[in-house]
Amino acid sequence: MPIFGPPFASYHLWSLVVPAVGQERWHCQMKRGFIKARQKESIVKELLSKSTPPQRIGLLAQKGVYEFHHHHRLLNQPDGVEKVAKLLKLSTAADEVQQRVIQILRNYYDDPVLEGKHIIELTSGEEGFPKPILIDQEDYRFRLYAMMDCVFTEPDRTLHILDFKTGKSAFDQRQALVYLVAARYLYPKQRAVASFYNLEQCKKSALISVTSSQLDGIESQLAIVAQQHQQDLHEYKQNPDRFSHIFPPNPGFHCRYCPFHTICEFSAFKPSQ
Repeated sequence: MPIFGPPFASYHLWSLVVPAVGQERWHCQMKRGFIKARQKESIVKELLSKSTPPQRIGLLAQKGVYEFHHHHRLLNQPDGVEKVAKLLKLSTAADEVQQRVIQILRNYYDDPVLEGKHIIELTSGEEGFPKPILIDQEDYRFRLYAMMDCVFTEPDRTLHILDFKTGKSAFDQRQALVYLVAARYLYPKQRAVASFYNLEQCKKSALISVTSSQLDGIESQLAIVAQQHQQDLHEYKQNPDRFSHIFPPNPGFHCRYCPFHTICEFSAFKPSQ
């Protein structure tokens, strides 16, 4: 994805620009600056390439579901979990990652939520950036990126977009809303709904659906996010010394969980602490 190309939007960018409700005090625009404006700098690139245990667990969980359905017979074999773990090369992962992913695989083996579904798309998590959707309206124009974990059809032909989660974080409905905007362009003739399913907690969300006028509003919000971010990138390109003004920091306890705390001069957490 180009750094200074045409305006774009995604759920990830939306979450970096605007915090989730209740997360305002921990939100830091400088993190967006590192990820989206300085991502090609060698030290930033190196930090971005290192996946955290939660990220690794999420990726392996998604790939585990994919493998169960790519090799469908494994759902009916007594050693199906062990065989999928081998396909994932789980033995090379850290202990915490191994233990949690094995439990996720067992959960899914016992209750395969996609069993019997008419699956249209199921990603392994290794596909990279999806092809952008060009949204071209009278008042705005931007590219939308939306990587969907799974898309299937219900018996009444309703399109169901399912996003898999791990860990304890609350579902962010905005992610589902982005998927529904994307579905409007990718599957224009079908009614669409979206939901989340936590593979670790075996917990599903309520179905999320919106009207056409609500989709218009969400699209407009994404256009604003895309334009604001584009303006910030342009200003940074013209004035790189104003990085901390364009992407202001918000230091605090949460700095210890930020991948950039070792290079951020404003970080409230240092490795030696």
